[in-house]
Amino acid sequence: MGAQKSINAGKAKIDVNVDFTHKLCASLMLPPLRDSNESPLSMIIGRFCIKHPNLFGGSEKLDVSWDKGLYDSNVLVAFRRPRPEWLAQQSFIIQHSVSPEIGIHGIPVDNFSRSGSGGVNLSKLSVGMDLNEPASSKWSSTTSIKFEHVRPMSDDGRSISQDVDGFPVTYSGRPHDSMVVLKQESRFAKADEQSFFHFSLQIEQGIPVLPKWLMFNRFKFVASKGVKLGPAFLLTKMTGGSIVGGMAPHQAFAIGGLGSVRGYGEGAVGTGRSCLVANSELTLPLNKMFEGAIFLDCGTDLGSGHHVPGNPALRQGKPGSGIGLGYGIRFKSQFGHFQADYTINAFHQRTLYFGLSNLAT
Repeated sequence: MGAQKSINAGKAKIDVNVDFTHKLCASLMLPPLRDSNESPLSMIIGRFCIKHPNLFGGSEKLDVSWDKGLYDSNVLVAFRRPRPEWLAQQSFIIQHSVSPEIGIHGIPVDNFSRSGSGGVNLSKLSVGMDLNEPASSKWSSTTSIKFEHVRPMSDDGRSISQDVDGFPVTYSGRPHDSMVVLKQESRFAKADEQSFFHFSLQIEQGIPVLPKWLMFNRFKFVASKGVKLGPAFLLTKMTGGSIVGGMAPHQAFAIGGLGSVRGYGEGAVGTGRSCLVANSELTLPLNKMFEGAIFLDCGTDLGSGHHVPGNPALRQGKPGSGIGLGYGIRFKSQFGHFQADYTINAFHQRTLYFGLSNLAT
C-alpha cells in the first residue's frame, strides 16, 4: 500500500514515494523499539528526492534525498562536477542520519532471534568529498575524506554519554564524538556465463585533528562467488574485518541479522573489534517464476567481544558465534521479486523472513 509520483519542474525532477505497508510488516516481525504514543505520520515510510542534471549550466548534478523509516531518517545532499573521463570524478556530500543503535546496544530476545531497543540512538552528520577513480580492467576504486560528528541520543531525543547500565557510549566521554576519516575502497568484479566473482576491500583511517578525536584503523572485506551447477546456482560469500586504535562502541562489528547470520536478531550473535561471517545458498528453479533455496550462515567475533569499550556483548549475554540453517522460496514477476525464508538458529529458535525488491514503478 503506497503511492509514487514523479514531477518535472523545469530541468529538475522530483520523486515522491510513500509506503504504508512497512508498518504492517514491522508490527508482525519486530518487537516495538520504543514505548510511546505514535502520531499518524510515524506510520509512513517513504522517500523524497530532487534531482537536477544541469544546476549551473555546466552539467553539474545536484541530488537531494530524504528517506524516512519507522524509527530512522536519512538526508543526503550530493553535488557532482563534470570532469574528463580520465580524471577522478568528484562528489561533495553532506549527510545527516538518525537511527536506533540496535546492532551494538540492542537487547537479544526470543532465544537471540530478535533484538529490542537498548535505549541508544545515533545522530550522525558527515561532510566531505568522494573521488571515484576511472575503472581500469576489472578494478575500480573510490577515495573519500569526511568529517563525521556522532551524537548518541536516548529514545526521547536527549543527548547521552552513557547507556542504561552506566557504561560510556562515546570514545571522548562527552555526549558526542568527532573524527576526520580517510577511506579507500577497492573493488574487483569478474563474470562469465557460468560464474562470477566479486571482491571489495575498505580501509578507513581516523585522523585526530584535535585532542579526543578518534584515531583508528579499520578494514573490511567482502568476497562473493556464484557458480552454476546444472540448473542450480550456488552462491557463497565471506565477510570479515577488524579495527585497531581508539574506538567508540558504535564502531564495533555487529554480527547477526538479515544480511549477516539469519536466524538471529541484528547484532545478537556478537559485537566485536573483529568479525568473520560466511554465507552459502543453493537455489534451484521450480518453474519459470519460482525458485527454491537452502542456505547456511555462520559468524563469529573471533573472541574480540571483550575488547569493545563497555563490553556490551558480555553484558547482554551474546554467544560470540552462531549458525543459522534454513530454506526459502523466491518468486519473480514483472511487478517485482518476493522472497520468504524460514530459518532455525543454534538455540532451536525458528524465524520467518519476508522480503520485497525490484518493485515495478
